[in-house]
Amino acid sequence: MDTLHNLLGGFAVALQPEMLMYCFIGSLIGTLVGVLPGLGPAAAMAILIPFATGLSPTAAIIMLAAIYYGAMYGGSTTSILLNIPGESASVVTCIDGYEMARQGKAGIALGIAAISSFVAGTLGLFGLIFMAPILVDVALKFGPPEYFALLLLGLTVAVSLAGESLVKGLVAAIVGLLIAAIGIDPQSGIARYTFGTVNMMGGFDVIVVVIGLFAVAEVFVNAESPAFQILQTKIGKLWPSFDDFRRSSGAIGRGSFVGFILGLIPGVSPAVVTFVSYDIEKRISKESEMFGKGAIEGVAAPEGANNACTSAGMVPLFTLGLPTSASLAVLLSALMIHGLQPGPMLFTQQKELVWGVIASMYVGNVMLLILNLPLIPLWVKLLKVPYPILGPLILVICVIAAYGVRSNTFDIWVMLGFGVIGYLMRKLNFPTIPLILALILGDKLENALRQSLTISDGSFIIFLTHPISAGFLAIATVATLWSLYIRYRK
Repeated sequence: MDTLHNLLGGFAVALQPEMLMYCFIGSLIGTLVGVLPGLGPAAAMAILIPFATGLSPTAAIIMLAAIYYGAMYGGSTTSILLNIPGESASVVTCIDGYEMARQGKAGIALGIAAISSFVAGTLGLFGLIFMAPILVDVALKFGPPEYFALLLLGLTVAVSLAGESLVKGLVAAIVGLLIAAIGIDPQSGIARYTFGTVNMMGGFDVIVVVIGLFAVAEVFVNAESPAFQILQTKIGKLWPSFDDFRRSSGAIGRGSFVGFILGLIPGVSPAVVTFVSYDIEKRISKESEMFGKGAIEGVAAPEGANNACTSAGMVPLFTLGLPTSASLAVLLSALMIHGLQPGPMLFTQQKELVWGVIASMYVGNVMLLILNLPLIPLWVKLLKVPYPILGPLILVICVIAAYGVRSNTFDIWVMLGFGVIGYLMRKLNFPTIPLILALILGDKLENALRQSLTISDGSFIIFLTHPISAGFLAIATVATLWSLYIRYRK
């Protein structure tokens, strides 16, 4: 009953004219980000965080969250029309979506992608509504040892996000931890790794680093890519037929379920979930030979999975302060910039904000369904903008955003420096997400460790004598060993 009461209070917040406006702006930007290849939601959110600091915390988080799940909607457009995923979670949609477009069914593919996204987003929100309070009750029992074990579990995600090379992933994570240590030690007040530079005493701002690693690096990478051409075909009708709905309804339901369940697990990104969902759908289909040749189920399942996954990712973010993807790591940074500490107390101290954001996600899903179908012809025209024009424009926005974080020109150089680092990491196949994850969790992990050891007079046994922390350490160990085993099998 409390959950229903809180949700109604959340809708009272989300339906305010100001909140509706920012939800619409975020949904529109998110769709645009998903449509445009080369600019992911994490980069777009990072760019806009400085502009959102002048808003109320609720309005800022509603807008940034709308960008995140809006990008999942828009990413299917380029996948279907160009065979180029606008967002990493839309990679699988290319397989059958582009084939449908080549067969003159581009409109149907775009329509079922939007409908599947809406249904999955709605179902995922119901899961979020009922799962979050349960995790909050557990998380209220957390102390420093429990938080340390939880953050360590989050850090082990770097193993699963390491890409093809485990060594490169671990190196990226270690670099992230070292960057997190730059600045003034919060306990001793001693400057660390500043090399006598005053500007570095405050450390590197996470948002500036993220803008560099994602947005600036994306511009550098795309600047040397050949220009793409849109598929020369008519969009056709957008509303699927009854037979299309019949064939795709089961795929939407299964994709939503798989996406939400796997989305609760740290390190399982929407991109991974879409592959799992597609594989399951292909295995159980009676016409598996049609997959890869324009099967509508091959569009419905992954699009449903990635949107349900975005809703599920909000559960550990809000209740435990644990981001499960790069975009949610940026959203975590936004919460902290506004003076909000994600965790169980957020649901009691900032009840209006949390439930307002949750309710706004449903409102945003309705907006996105209305936006996506009529605006598809506009997105098609937008895709024809030459990248030599679009790229420099993105760079200008990045510079403005980096300067706006702390009104410091030093941050612009930091952003450009990390842009070069991000570009080199792409070229050398070093994953960037482990670095970002370690950068965000590093200082909190250190503080939790110090507090725990202070309580236990320096004894590490405290992590084993507390049942919850011992459980998290066990899960972290098993998860790491399992990831290593899978790599060995490959």
